[in-house]
Amino acid sequence: MDKPVFVGKHTRREFRERLAVGELKGCIIPVAATEQHLEHLAMEHDARSVTFVAEEVAKRLQPRVVVTPTVSMGISEHHMRHPGTVSLMPGTFLSVLEDVIRCMREAGFENILVLNGHGGNMAPVEGVWGQFLLRLQGNLHFCSYWDLLPKEQAEPHLKTKRYPGHAQEFETAFALAAFPENVRTGAVGDQEDQEPAEATAEAGAAMIEAIISNVAEYMREIVDGERVAEIPPFFT
Repeated sequence: MDKPVFVGKHTRREFRERLAVGELKGCIIPVAATEQHLEHLAMEHDARSVTFVAEEVAKRLQPRVVVTPTVSMGISEHHMRHPGTVSLMPGTFLSVLEDVIRCMREAGFENILVLNGHGGNMAPVEGVWGQFLLRLQGNLHFCSYWDLLPKEQAEPHLKTKRYPGHAQEFETAFALAAFPENVRTGAVGDQEDQEPAEATAEAGAAMIEAIISNVAEYMREIVDGERVAEIPPFFT
């Protein structure tokens, strides 16, 4: 029987026992945002998409990888003119992220992937990542899931050839394939931006399969010691 992939689905005994026997080799920390996605996509899109990828990756790497709760609020000040967007200040977001990593390190995880689903998180995290490595001293990695989707796997499925974009063809196709109830197709015609109308569920499914396969391989390399983070040296 497959083991739970989400940390929160375990009892404390189940989690403790899996750690004790050395079954768990790595964890994924999904981070994203809750923000406006034009008139046609639910505001949870970034959080739901990255959680979807993380869960499927962990299933493929059973029983070695688990997924923490998603940090579903990110750095979204540029969307605050649209009511409903929930944005954290950069310092708040980074403090929460570091705390989650610290908890997983204290649980015993050496191999950790912070998997990002929101563009606004990228520069702040990348700016402090060296400090995280110094303080937390682990095989820590950060990437956005679309970074592991090369052009040759994405562009054949995109009429606009653009990705990831914000609520554009790529994200709309992803939602149509993975959680179509989050797409208000009739609302696309109500907005000036018509690029999302190019999206199809078939294209989304093809790109999702490539993303999951590529992220799973990236995570496998992490837990197998083939991809090792370079920790900056302390000054002497």
